[in-house]
Amino acid sequence: MTPGGAGVAQRHDQPTGGPAGLIGTGYELGGAPGARSAVVDGPYGGDDGIHGPDGASRGRDVDGRRPLMTHGSAGDDGTGLGGDISAVLAARTAEEVLAGYLHQQSADFLRSLRLHRESGSDAEGAGEAARQLRRAARRISATLHTFRPLTEEAWADQLRSELGWLSGTLAREQACAARRERLMAALQRLTGRGERPDRSDRSDRQSRPDRGKRGDRTTTGSATGPAASTAGASATASSTPAAEPDDGALAAGAARAGALLDRQLTLARTRAHSAALQALGSSRFHAVADSVAVLASEAPPARTAAERSAGEALPPLAEQAHRRLAEAVAALPLSRAGYPYNAAALSADQRQDAPWHQVRMLVRLSRYAREVMAPEYADTRLAEAGRALEWHRDAAEAAAAAAAAARTPRIAPATAYALGVLHADQRHEVEAARFAFGRVWLPRTPERRS
Repeated sequence: MTPGGAGVAQRHDQPTGGPAGLIGTGYELGGAPGARSAVVDGPYGGDDGIHGPDGASRGRDVDGRRPLMTHGSAGDDGTGLGGDISAVLAARTAEEVLAGYLHQQSADFLRSLRLHRESGSDAEGAGEAARQLRRAARRISATLHTFRPLTEEAWADQLRSELGWLSGTLAREQACAARRERLMAALQRLTGRGERPDRSDRSDRQSRPDRGKRGDRTTTGSATGPAASTAGASATASSTPAAEPDDGALAAGAARAGALLDRQLTLARTRAHSAALQALGSSRFHAVADSVAVLASEAPPARTAAERSAGEALPPLAEQAHRRLAEAVAALPLSRAGYPYNAAALSADQRQDAPWHQVRMLVRLSRYAREVMAPEYADTRLAEAGRALEWHRDAAEAAAAAAAAARTPRIAPATAYALGVLHADQRHEVEAARFAFGRVWLPRTPERRS
């Protein structure tokens, strides 16, 4: 059996016997240890429960009920919840709320696993089932992380670590596919002539009278042969915009750059697919599935969870998750990111991206914690912030892939130039995502009336 799998499928009242080193600590920035192992990676298709089945935002329910209040909003009773939601929580025990949510997510996990096995050769069906499987795994893992004091901690830590391993393994294939699609679309956008139809028309209009005059002189014998060709080339170059040579160099290397990226990312996706198949057939995965099956019928809450009301036990832990998020956001350079075209994100230093990735994980932890207490409500600010940070993550990883491809030995200068332009384009996307996150997170001051 793979190390780390032994004991995962045991009941919560039995010794787990797993190694202590499985518990992840994540990034140290932001003061939120364990956030990375609790949430791992998100979906690369935007399907994370933020949108409903029809693609509409879940910020408001279809029947018109108000959304769950955000922390610090008007009318807040100190717990970050509306008064009616707090009353509902006070009428139930922490064990009932926590166990009910874990039962639901575990059932979704097992249902997705069955659909994945039944998909067979249907690649699209298998991919959708894998996304739903990871979606349930992330929520179980995040719940066990945030509400850890209300569970059997040793059992919850080990299951959370194993679910993080599974979610990360299954996410790599879809990440490679999404990254390839993003980079190919960016290359097409950067080199496409359809977006600039007026440039060639303007060049033709400017050069057409000169060509007519040269034609008259050529018929009278004033300019013939190479001299006429040189004059025509110089006239055309003088009437062409200065950016045209750069566009020509980009177009020359874009095809080879696209082929290089396609080859590298397809190979990475193939390897990720093989790793996912190997993981799904391993004894370690079967141990995780057995543990989730036990969780679907018998959650492992601590004894104190059955004695305390949900309104007393759950909101302080959710508030702690939100406080960690607020501290991590406070460490971000939002004042500079709030200015458009600030060029702070254009460097390829991955260390500056790490705090933003950490905040993305903490946003999910806070959103999932609120989902446990009131699943029929949603926090629109957390949902929008999560979308902006997923955009940031996708653009940063795409830029890193372009930079890695540019380091390939013995590539043509035009190919390297195209990859450099592509890298800069994706880093501009990173900058735009940071700006969007700041617009969502920071309070907006009302405009003064003149």
